Order: sequence, then structure tokens, then C-alpha cells
Amino acid sequence: MPAKTPFARLSLMGKAAAIALCLGTLTACSSLGSAGPSTRAIRGAQEDGQTYADGAIQVLPLGAEVVGALATYERAASFAELFGDSGVSATVIAPGDLIDIAIWEAPPAVLFGAAPSDQQLGGNIDLATNSPIPRQQVDEAGMIGIPFVGRIKVLGLRPEQVEVIITSRLRRRANDPQAVVRLVQNETRTATILGQVGASRQIGLSARGERLLDAIAVAGGTSQPIEQSTVQIARGTQRAIMPLERVINDPQQNVRLSPGDVVTVQHQPFSFVALGAVARSAEVPFEGAGITLAEALGRAGGLNDRRADIKGVFVFRLEDRAALPALANPDVRTTNEGKVPVVYTLRMTDAASLFTMQDFRMRDGDVLYISTAPGVELERFLQTISSTAFSIVATGNAISQ
Repeated sequence: MPAKTPFARLSLMGKAAAIALCLGTLTACSSLGSAGPSTRAIRGAQEDGQTYADGAIQVLPLGAEVVGALATYERAASFAELFGDSGVSATVIAPGDLIDIAIWEAPPAVLFGAAPSDQQLGGNIDLATNSPIPRQQVDEAGMIGIPFVGRIKVLGLRPEQVEVIITSRLRRRANDPQAVVRLVQNETRTATILGQVGASRQIGLSARGERLLDAIAVAGGTSQPIEQSTVQIARGTQRAIMPLERVINDPQQNVRLSPGDVVTVQHQPFSFVALGAVARSAEVPFEGAGITLAEALGRAGGLNDRRADIKGVFVFRLEDRAALPALANPDVRTTNEGKVPVVYTLRMTDAASLFTMQDFRMRDGDVLYISTAPGVELERFLQTISSTAFSIVATGNAISQ
């Protein structure tokens, strides 16, 4: 008579418990898996019509064309491309400006100042003492008043043009009149500096043509670490924002300011989130100058050798619609903020992908996700079945004794 197996020696209650344990194990198999969606699920998201935040998910393979288009878009949104170097604009007079005016006339002085003495003439003094004209403020109509000259409309004129008007009006009254007009305070040639700086203020723009970093320095510099700061320029209806560290490192981005510009310095630590089959899941900070996808993987500790699917490297991003031609299609749906949910995919089985990773730049708020290799789920399932089977045998042995 053959020996009974451990399972055959179980009591009815023991057999029921063992069967229930097996069923529970099989049920638990459906919960085994990775820490996120599989490679197949992500790549099929667009075809399946999955949506996120009222916008269809766009799945785009990372290649030379996509990376090049993104680099072109980022350059187009830079200060150098958007604002350029407009040069120094003409210094013109506007309402509220303060003007200093000095008038001389050759001896003998008739209208302005006393006539020079014989001693003064012997000292080779050619002009009389300048006139004591008080500082003028341009009124709302753009006018100023000067004794013996009358009211002059100086709105939109340069100081040297005002000098010509004054001397021409005095030509028949004064003896060889000369005038010097100096703009003391120009209310229209100013830029405003706000945000995380030493002191928010309005600065005057001189004929030298102050640049962005000049203005930030005048405002006391940034009050936060440079690598964690961004700077925004608003000029009319145009706005652009860049990391301050990039402006410092790239002189072309240190553009010349124009009257009316508003510069805002903000404290914004940059980071991305690493999830899935990486060495460590974490929020990883990075500098304002930016990092590449290759550097991001390195900071996350690289791929988990036992779990990672090298065909499943993904970057989740809410992308600007204008960043890629593929997103310009009118059928592409966007979030309420006008962003398109995009998943950039990369297969590391291709050697060219290592070069692509060095060209693709991460952005603040990106999610780097590495999917789990398909065999990992099967391995976990087999390990669970094996451990469960040995538990059943051990339980049967214990009951039979």
C-alpha cells in the first residue's frame, strides 16, 4: 500500500484550510506586479484613448527629431531670441520729468546775469555768469516755462533739441545766447525690479543701456541661492522666464532692458521625481542650469538591475503645445492651463539611446519612470507559489503528527 502524501493525511478541516490558502494565493497573484504601469500599457495609452486632466495622452518616442525640436523651442523662448539686443533707445522728455537748464550769453550780458567786470574780461572770461533758472518739471501737457523764452513744448524731444529751441528764441534778445539742458529725472525711461531681491525698486535707464544683471545688482542682488532662482522679463504683452544661473552663464541672455520692462526674480527650487524600477524612488533636486536625462538617471541611482525594463524608460511631462509640431494638431486636447500631457519614451536596447539621453533636457516637475520587466511578475508569482506550497506541506505535517 503506497504511503500517503502529507495532503492525503490532512483532516477535512485541514484540507479546507489548505485549499482556501491556495485560492487566496492565486487571488493574490493578480495584485503582484510592478510599482506602476507596464511598458505595454504606457505605449498603448494613446491607441486606447486614455485621458488625463481632460486631455488625451500623447506618447512620443525620443529621437533626434523630437529632441531637436524641443531644443529649438527652448532657444526660441530664451531672452536672447525673444527680446534680443534692441540697443539704447533715444532719451526723450515726458510729463513728470525734471530738467535742469543753464543759459549763458556773451559779454556784455543783457538778459541773464550781470555783465562781467574788467578784471573778469582780463582773465579771458568769454561768457557771463549762467542764469539762475530754477529746475523745471514737465507738466501733463509736456510744457515748461523759461524767462524771456516763454512756454516750450518739450514732449518727446531730446535735451539737445530743447537747447536749439531756447537759443533760437533768445537770438534777438540776448547777446550770443548759449543753453545747456540736462535731464535730471526721466520718468519714462525706467524698469521695475520685483521679487526675491535685496530691495524691490524702480531704476532709471541711462544712455549707457543697463542690462538685466545690472538691474538685479542695483536692486541688491537675489536674496535666495542663484541656482534656485528664476528671472522673468515682462515687456508689453511678451513674457519669458529663465533660470538666473543660465543668464549668468550665457552672456547672450543678459539682454539690455527697455523702458517699461518689469523684471521679477523668484525663488524656485528645481526638481524631478524618479519612480518605478530605479535604485531609489525620490524627488531629486537639480540646478537651474538644468540636467540631461542621462544625468537624471545617474542621480536616481540608475536602473534597478533585477527589476528594470530597459525598453521602458519614460518621462511624463505637461508640455507646451507649441513645443512640438506633433502637438500643434487642433485635435490634440489640452489641460485647463493649455498644457498637453506627454509621455516621452526611450528604449535603452538601442545604443543610440545613450546619445539621445545626453541631449534630452529635464524640466522642473518632470516625472522619470522606469517600468518593471515582464519577467519580474512571473518570478514573484513563482516565488509566492513555492513558499505557499512549502507552507502547506509544513502545515500538513504538523496536523498529521
